[in-house]
Amino acid sequence: MIKKNKSRADKILVLWLILISINQIFNYLNITEITFQYPNWLGVDFGMPVMIGVFLYFYVREITGKPLNSIPKIILHLLPTLLVYILAIPFYKLTGPEKIYVYKNEGIGYEWYVIMNNLVIAISGLIYAVWSIILIKKYQIRIQDSFSNTDKKELQWLRLLSFGFAIIWLSSAFFENNIIFSVVVVFVLSIAVFGINQLNIFNSNFELEGTRIKDAVIETKNTKEGEPLSRSNVISEKYAKSGLNGAMASEIYANLNKMMNEAASYKDENLTLVELSKRLEVHPNHLSQVINEKEGKNFYNYINALRIEAFIALASLPENKKYTMISLAYDCGFSTKSTFNKHFKLHTGKTPTEFFNTRNT
Repeated sequence: MIKKNKSRADKILVLWLILISINQIFNYLNITEITFQYPNWLGVDFGMPVMIGVFLYFYVREITGKPLNSIPKIILHLLPTLLVYILAIPFYKLTGPEKIYVYKNEGIGYEWYVIMNNLVIAISGLIYAVWSIILIKKYQIRIQDSFSNTDKKELQWLRLLSFGFAIIWLSSAFFENNIIFSVVVVFVLSIAVFGINQLNIFNSNFELEGTRIKDAVIETKNTKEGEPLSRSNVISEKYAKSGLNGAMASEIYANLNKMMNEAASYKDENLTLVELSKRLEVHPNHLSQVINEKEGKNFYNYINALRIEAFIALASLPENKKYTMISLAYDCGFSTKSTFNKHFKLHTGKTPTEFFNTRNT
């Protein structure tokens, strides 16, 4: 299914896929020597593999909410590609037969360029793949401050693809082009399937990014999922410029508890920090700070802990024994069985079956 409203990330994805496809077409034409019939086309693809890594990075930045909007910085990322083409000018000046001769003889007379080009492709590809993986990992931590359900937002497919591209670029130094060609085809199909169906993550519900910048709050230093944020010095540094005092924090916390007890807002599987802050009529940063300081959890773990507590209470009622555990979990705000099981084990140290078997004995 093709999206009707395409984001900038979608447009970058399309350009990325087109670039990879064109590069793969040239690989095929070179392997089959069809390009020898049109020698002026030889070398057109020299810089394309370098660009593929750059576009991976651009796409990851865009989809994780860290778009690269600075033209000078974008140009800077394109310099390695430009360098590849500039250094190839002597080759482009050759006649058609001379270009064919170089190709048929494994770059004879241009061995230095072949080595340089392979190094640039391998190094830049690896750097951009690793860089993308790091960005995705930071993003996966960051979204737990703002979303109560991250199932369709964690970008695991893109993280795995980034690992895959890193392996491909490393392998390009050891394997024949036709093998790399086949592997890349599989990755193109994977990108197309997962990328086109990727939901837009940063929309009107994710205003938090802008508000954080406005208030100059220091970038979140989250711990691993489930690990309490108990170190007061870390919390103090994180919210050093938030402007929230003790009285305000206590009032927000009291209203938060009241809303959770009376309205059970955690049952909304799409609940976000921004949406909850609107209901409480407080700033998102202040609400995040209160949850971190008072509960020792990020927003994601806080809401899902409430869902687990609600589930245990619901599943303990005799009249609910006729329902399956997962149906009760869905009623409490969980959207998938895997997320429910993960948080239940995190909260109780046991699986749901183990927990209730222990209680019933």
